[in-house]
Amino acid sequence: MGNLVAIVGRPNVGKSTLFNRLTKTRQAIVNEQAGTTRDRQYGKSEWVGREFSVVDTGGWVVNSDDVFEEEIRKQVNLAIDEADVILFVVDVVNGVTDLDMAVASILRRTKKPVIMVANKTDNNELQYNAAEFYKLGLGDPYCISALSGSGTGELLDLVVGKFSKEGEELLDEDIPRFAVVGRPNAGKSSIINAFIGEDRNIVTEIAGTTRDSIYTRYEKFGFDFYLVDTAGIRKKNKVNEDLEYYSVIRSIRSIENSDVCILMLDATRGIEGQDLNIFSLIQRNQKGLVVVVNKWDLVENKDAKVMKTYEEAIRSRLAPFVDFPIIFASALTKQRIFKVLETAKEVYQARTTRIPTARLNEEMLPLIEAYPPPSNKGKYIKIKYCTQLPNTQVPSFVFFANLPQYVKEPYKRFLENKIREKWVLSGTPINIFIRQK
Repeated sequence: MGNLVAIVGRPNVGKSTLFNRLTKTRQAIVNEQAGTTRDRQYGKSEWVGREFSVVDTGGWVVNSDDVFEEEIRKQVNLAIDEADVILFVVDVVNGVTDLDMAVASILRRTKKPVIMVANKTDNNELQYNAAEFYKLGLGDPYCISALSGSGTGELLDLVVGKFSKEGEELLDEDIPRFAVVGRPNAGKSSIINAFIGEDRNIVTEIAGTTRDSIYTRYEKFGFDFYLVDTAGIRKKNKVNEDLEYYSVIRSIRSIENSDVCILMLDATRGIEGQDLNIFSLIQRNQKGLVVVVNKWDLVENKDAKVMKTYEEAIRSRLAPFVDFPIIFASALTKQRIFKVLETAKEVYQARTTRIPTARLNEEMLPLIEAYPPPSNKGKYIKIKYCTQLPNTQVPSFVFFANLPQYVKEPYKRFLENKIREKWVLSGTPINIFIRQK
């Protein structure tokens, strides 16, 4: 189960610098996709072999004085609800401010582990200033400098030490896990209720060891899978539903714990920034994807042409990844609900596709011969052989070349598209690596 660490605090205390410091090892691999404005607020970190997610709540504040405190309060409450460990960042140079007091008073009430981080401690003199933070009533301030990195190792030791020692989950490894994600009101709870129906006895609930992430095992009509369902779908959220970041942070856990994500879009609203943020989380976690356009019953004229237009619009917004199924459904009238499950199952199978090496070379080498990678600085690039890597989370292929460093992104995309044309890999990301032969 992924652990989630949230960074909270008033503006300008160095939250994003700390975020970058904690996630830097992974940030390099993450492809910055256009359109995902909030990518920089979510990242992965690893310390002494424990992997966890980091969320910087700071990027979401609306900067205007009257809503300021209110926004910070919402953020802190959200962190308390969703995170396993909370890092409360304060600034040694400025000392305690009213906003710090306001944040601290909320944090003192939580049972979650809170670590007070005294940032900008760039020299030893400043450490003495940190003593003033004791009056916030949250224990010892940890002095660090997010900018230079001093003190961050000890901080990480402390963070990882606070993760609960999780018992093994009682989940069957070979059964797919589907997560239904999407922004509020796109119909997540209605579709889950449509799947499960009133007939609750076919469903066994396995409470994940982490609080309130519930796996619902679904065995009916020849299907057998877990629905990853953070309890947020069950209990109406305490925080106002319209909060954009609320549903993004809510989605993080479901996405990380699933194999295939069913992304719900609202037919009456088109794609919004929020949907792109959730899509980018799915991509970055390399999960399978099925897009469901819900509330299709509310669309006036539903001819094939309208569908086509919708479909093209969705694919162009989610490009360059365009090879995924789109289903027009209605949770309300149960139209095409089973099609959603069948498709999710197909995507799960696509993720586990194994292509025999001989077959792969037989198909791909003639194509590469016909369209070789463009030569670079007069050097010819030759690809002689390719194979699929064993035991990867998604299908991953290695092409061996004499000058791998010269094979650029567009050519890798060409190879990916050709593989997708020959084999059914709809809905699953695939990786293409070029290595020295």
